[in-house]
Amino acid sequence: MSLRDWARRLKRDLVAVYHAARDPRTPWAARVLGLAVVAYALSPIDLIPDVIPVLGLLDDVILVPLGLLLVIRLIPPHVLAEHRANAARDERLPRSRAAALAIVAVWIASGMAAVWLVWR
Repeated sequence: MSLRDWARRLKRDLVAVYHAARDPRTPWAARVLGLAVVAYALSPIDLIPDVIPVLGLLDDVILVPLGLLLVIRLIPPHVLAEHRANAARDERLPRSRAAALAIVAVWIASGMAAVWLVWR
């Protein structure tokens, strides 16, 4: 399998998980985790910024696929198959402003905690 095929499957699965997380047939734990993984993948802001050499890209290459793998295992197979088929037809990824705000909040909280620890 080529890198391009892997990336296409990853994108298709992101879209499928997004829709499956909004499906009432999906267990609540899979829904919450699925929305978190998709929000992180779609957020323009990463926990580790891409400008940090190696680590910045490594989080996208490792965290997103591992998160997807976990969520896919939690979603009932028939629900996932239905949403994968739909995602194969329409691979448009939604944008998540809420996820961007959550990541910014995490960065601000981390910065404030670091400043507090240094001043303490």
